[in-house]
Amino acid sequence: MCGFDKQKGPGRLMKKGLTLIVVGHVNFILGAIVHGSVLRHISKPSNEISTEYTVSNIISVTSGLLSIASGIVAILVSRNITNLKLHIGLLVSSCLNALLSTACFVGLLLAISLTISGDGSVLMKGCNSTNMPVNARSPIIVNCPFDATRIYDTTLALWFSCAGFTAIEAALSVWCFIVGLTLRGIGPCAHTYIREQLEEEALASRGKMDPDHTTQGQHLIGHHSASA
Repeated sequence: MCGFDKQKGPGRLMKKGLTLIVVGHVNFILGAIVHGSVLRHISKPSNEISTEYTVSNIISVTSGLLSIASGIVAILVSRNITNLKLHIGLLVSSCLNALLSTACFVGLLLAISLTISGDGSVLMKGCNSTNMPVNARSPIIVNCPFDATRIYDTTLALWFSCAGFTAIEAALSVWCFIVGLTLRGIGPCAHTYIREQLEEEALASRGKMDPDHTTQGQHLIGHHSASA
């Protein structure tokens, strides 16, 4: 976490930004598939159907979009490492994305737990005209407004994938947030970066002073030769 320096730090930040963009796109697509194709018939809020599926998938899609935005900001910061406005943008976007990705991860775990504990019975609500509960693995043939074939396995597979990508988003966002704090000189990781920055500025100032001393020495030598 504290390995950010002026030589390798911008390159690492750019790689993290590109990874956030790729992971955000994949998570957005998976969330859209789950919500739009698999669960669109049963995730509508009502008095009978729980809304945890709607909430978890909407947060997943939003987290993917915010991860893309955070990745773009991280790339911009890596190309303009001294820009104050970009530092603030990196802090705000990475912090929000870390919180939202964590909430999405918890929501997906909750939806997975409820689905496994109920054998997918919530996924089959609306398929049975009677009050008899039917789980997703039941051999009973029921009338459904959608194709219920392998809905249990497909939904869980997509949810597990989304949860994994969401965890990656949260970890990368935390790393970018720490980098933003380091660039602003805040936190324990800022000590090394600020020291390297001061050393580089000191070397640059010495480099500017040396040519002046050399020029003055040449003028003095020329003046002495003319007097002789």
